[in-house]
Amino acid sequence: MGILNVTPDSFSDGGRHVALDDALRHGERMLAEGAALIDVGGESTRPGADPVSPQEELDRVAPVVEALVRELDALVSVDTSCPEVMRESAALGAGMINDVRSLDREGAMAAAIGSGLPVCLMHRQGEPRDMQQAPRYDVPIEEAVADYLAARVAECEAAGLRRERLLLDPGFGFGKTVEHNLRLLHRMGRLSELELPLLVGMSRKSMIGKVLERPVEERLPGGLALSTLAVERGARILRVHDVAPTVDAVNMTWAVLKEGC
Repeated sequence: MGILNVTPDSFSDGGRHVALDDALRHGERMLAEGAALIDVGGESTRPGADPVSPQEELDRVAPVVEALVRELDALVSVDTSCPEVMRESAALGAGMINDVRSLDREGAMAAAIGSGLPVCLMHRQGEPRDMQQAPRYDVPIEEAVADYLAARVAECEAAGLRRERLLLDPGFGFGKTVEHNLRLLHRMGRLSELELPLLVGMSRKSMIGKVLERPVEERLPGGLALSTLAVERGARILRVHDVAPTVDAVNMTWAVLKEGC
């Protein structure tokens, strides 16, 4: 899953793909490099980010979704928590909803059900503006994440969103310390017990910077290591900025994992 942020303030690529043509060309590059999905986001969810209005988010996202589908026949995921954006994106041909807030905004559940699209539910603690202010958990992080996601899946099913339309994201970096993130990845097999596809996003995140003492533009090697470990522990979709090298890393990892099968 290639990341296409059409925001001015995302943590590593804010402002680079705001213009429609820039966004379209970047999507085209990622598809050529091997991305199976393009994840379009119009609201930054980096730590400390402020929310945007539904109309502003829609104005950013809708033209890009429409162009990617129409001109590139791309499978588009929309990174949104906004019901209006979910509905309009589905009408424009999007193929998936990727919601960091797990459909808990008012109207989001109904919009997701009405879209008919697959939905990724993500674990988080707090909102982007405050989620990294001393996060803590009363149980081991893998148990907290598994319990939260299991509860959200049950609520979705009770509301009429079928289980086979759901994916899960552990939410690395969303209300978690570096230690939480490292333990969660090490013990990510716990989430496989929920028996739903796992989507993982760790590309260029601060956990890499803090462990390796690298600025955001030098985090690719660390990110490739994390991608390899995530695949080994059950991830089936990787949300990344650097598609081509990640494809190679995943294909090599998968070749080893399939040996003897």
